[in-house]
Amino acid sequence: MDLTTDALPFLISQQNEDGGWGYQGHVSWTEPTALALLALSARQADAKSFARGRRWLRALGRKDGGWAPQAAVEESTWVTALAVLAGESQGVDWLLRQTGRESTPVERVRRRLLGVKLEYGEGTVGWSWYPDTSAWTVPTAIGILALEKQARINGVAAIQKRIEEGREALLARICPDGGWNYGASRALGADASSYPETTGVALLALHGVLGTKIDRAIAAAERHYKQCRAIQGRSWLALGLAAHGRRPGPVWVAGLRRRDAMDAAMLILAEAAIEGHNAFLGEVG
Repeated sequence: MDLTTDALPFLISQQNEDGGWGYQGHVSWTEPTALALLALSARQADAKSFARGRRWLRALGRKDGGWAPQAAVEESTWVTALAVLAGESQGVDWLLRQTGRESTPVERVRRRLLGVKLEYGEGTVGWSWYPDTSAWTVPTAIGILALEKQARINGVAAIQKRIEEGREALLARICPDGGWNYGASRALGADASSYPETTGVALLALHGVLGTKIDRAIAAAERHYKQCRAIQGRSWLALGLAAHGRRPGPVWVAGLRRRDAMDAAMLILAEAAIEGHNAFLGEVG
């Protein structure tokens, strides 16, 4: 059964009483709430549900300018980028202050003294899941997309510079097969393989970039798309491919199972992108 047509009403039905969305159960989290808001915006649907979600998300903003994954967590993390994408622009300054630990001056000196060389892009500056930890593909890609949204509003030089640094970090982490995994392209001397969701989100963040690496990445994404049988994996791939002018087939294929609000939100976002409206590259209503 193709559940694309009822993805939007299902998503709205999963909104918690406090206005947010969760992964499972009735605890609201920043990630599914931000993605649900983007999905509602993509379809210009249910202004009341959207407003309730925005109120929940705004209330979760922390004094340091960032967002925690949920109310019980006392530290701002990578989900700040998702909050910015969902319209909370005050998180930009927090994002600009964050880098992967490997790119900090102290860590660079430590590696030089120890004779340690990174197996990917020495000196590149990405984003981490949590402050003071190493950079990874997903938070770097989402950080780029969040800052791009702000750059469309006002092209501050610091924002543009940070976007380019993030793109360089992604390009330095491409796996030998052309896609991306969660971390480096090599680990402990061995080549790493790419994954559907990480390849899709990295390709999305690199929209507008041209070159041999991008051509190989598109080919890797198209291979993954033929084989992937997970809604979120296929959705990120569709978003990435659409951002580079490709029109993949429908996200929904026989055998897929929709598990939760995250699946529904990603399915909505991917199908909208295939139709020509990529919410990650446009404005939130």
